[in-house]
Amino acid sequence: MMVKLEDVAKKAGVSLTTASRVINRKGYLSSNTIQKVEDAIAELHYTPNAAARSLQGKSLKLIGLVFPNIQNIFYAELIEKIEQELFKKGYKSMLALTEHDKQKERDYLSLLLSNQVEGIIYGSHNLSPDEYSSIQAPIVAFDRLLTPETTVVGPDNFQGGQLAAEALIQTGSKKIAFFGSTDNPFSITNLRREGFLSSLETQGLEASVLNFSSSLTVTRKSAQIKQTLLEHQFDGIFCTDDLMALLVKNIAQELHQEPYVIGFDGTEFIQNYETSLTTIKQPISDLAELLVELLLKKIAGETLAHSYQLPVKLHIGEL
Repeated sequence: MMVKLEDVAKKAGVSLTTASRVINRKGYLSSNTIQKVEDAIAELHYTPNAAARSLQGKSLKLIGLVFPNIQNIFYAELIEKIEQELFKKGYKSMLALTEHDKQKERDYLSLLLSNQVEGIIYGSHNLSPDEYSSIQAPIVAFDRLLTPETTVVGPDNFQGGQLAAEALIQTGSKKIAFFGSTDNPFSITNLRREGFLSSLETQGLEASVLNFSSSLTVTRKSAQIKQTLLEHQFDGIFCTDDLMALLVKNIAQELHQEPYVIGFDGTEFIQNYETSLTTIKQPISDLAELLVELLLKKIAGETLAHSYQLPVKLHIGEL
């Protein structure tokens, strides 16, 4: 249940008016009274509801969207589709970009809750399960295991890895690699690697697994990829996302190498402007629609399953 100001007042043993005055710092208040109210706020994890105060209790129909960034074209397209779906349902969105920063995520989360968002669609993961469990608002996560109880929506990452492996096998690739970019061992996107390796194993093939930190600048990541390609000269590479796949293709061309490169995401941008890239296409519009549908059901008090996966497809690039 959402903690209300009335709960804080009752816990502190003061009137509702006094509790409100402490929060808004209005009028004379003894240090003892202030301390009692602040202790109650801390114990109950109460977040002052600025928006509700200004609207006198009217619902904002506001949904929080928490994602790492919009530099990644996949996040940008997904967020756009989510916002469009929310608007159709009569809701507005409030976007928070965490940039993989724990404190930034905490600050934005406090802002969202203080504005009394009715729910949050979470696409970021920087905090501990305990911190996510303490959030007093309905949450549906995109491709992130925030807590064991969190409802998660995402593509079938394992299937995507399998499709990538099958495609490389069909090209006749023998010296194969997986290029990853996640630093989070609990990320669902690791299933892409597992599906990829499992399919190769069934054909008696192996792959080198190389991870490049997501915190690296493009320049440093490019240098590491270049050195890796020079040392190994792979003929088939599956990348954990399209941006890395494009980077690998460009560097390979500079080195006069021609590995078959497969990405993952398949955004409209990639299909329109990088038509040569073969990729595993996520159903972005369907994912956005499902995220919104499930969050609104959760807000309404419905019980949801733990995980919802949508199938992905292999998109063959143009020659």
